[in-house]
Amino acid sequence: MFAPPPELKTRVFARLPDEFRLNGRKSEWSFGKENPNLHSFLEGPSFDREGNLLVTDIPFGRVFRISPQGVFDLVAEYDGEPNGMALDREGNIYLADHKNGLVKVDGKTGEVTFVLKRLRREGFKGLNDLTFDAVGNLYFNDQGQTGMQDPTGRIYRLNTDGTIDCIIDTIPSPNGMAFSPDGRILYVAVTRANQVWRLPIHPDGSSTKAGIHLHMQGGHTGPDGIASDGDGNLVVCQCGTDSVWLFSKFGEPLFRIRSCAGHDLTNAAFGGPGNKSLYITEASSGQILVADLEVPGMELFSQTDA
Repeated sequence: MFAPPPELKTRVFARLPDEFRLNGRKSEWSFGKENPNLHSFLEGPSFDREGNLLVTDIPFGRVFRISPQGVFDLVAEYDGEPNGMALDREGNIYLADHKNGLVKVDGKTGEVTFVLKRLRREGFKGLNDLTFDAVGNLYFNDQGQTGMQDPTGRIYRLNTDGTIDCIIDTIPSPNGMAFSPDGRILYVAVTRANQVWRLPIHPDGSSTKAGIHLHMQGGHTGPDGIASDGDGNLVVCQCGTDSVWLFSKFGEPLFRIRSCAGHDLTNAAFGGPGNKSLYITEASSGQILVADLEVPGMELFSQTDA
């Protein structure tokens, strides 16, 4: 028997103010939720260069900016269902929108641009998450209602020259994505299989020999958002439980991070002093939790200079 990993505690960093809680408003996105009466559902945590935390509100098409003091500000609101988020070096916000495909939001003005609503006249199943690689290629996945009954989720790459490649098209519900620090491995949370996959990214941009990096135990819906630290360890949010896990690059559990509020821990991002704090969206309660870690988060494309 292995000893359970040590536990870390979280604290509440910020709470969505009552003025932004849309109680009583219905959303088509709530299909399949245990509680369809959503006031919000926070996702996509990402930091800008000023140290503000940005999050999405999926059912009501909103993007919020949260100051280091925990103050919420509405950046954009539109007819959409934004989930994952990634920033480029200019501060533009890219969103994986379940309803509208790939969307861009100007971080300063809040202007919304629909970048890619469909591909070659074919609509997407429903985008979920996205991430930049070290040179600015944008990886995004198409989850929709895929799962064990329909393992046809896809991952695409929007290259810097505007071309688009399909990296893989056989994933049962691709969700959170994160690169290894050297950029050679793309990790993908495969929610309905309760796994995290490992996709080698070759120098020519292709991927072969996809494998299972982690097989989660128990759980509810499965792994959701993920993030890498500078040592190659992997943060995995296990949505539907009260836990976020930190695994080594070899798949060994290092820490269990316990929620102090709620079970819908959807996603996480490193930020704060030294990039050593992990900020976690607790979607159902509309709160941001934070835990202090020893190793800083991996430097992202938006944090590097061109």
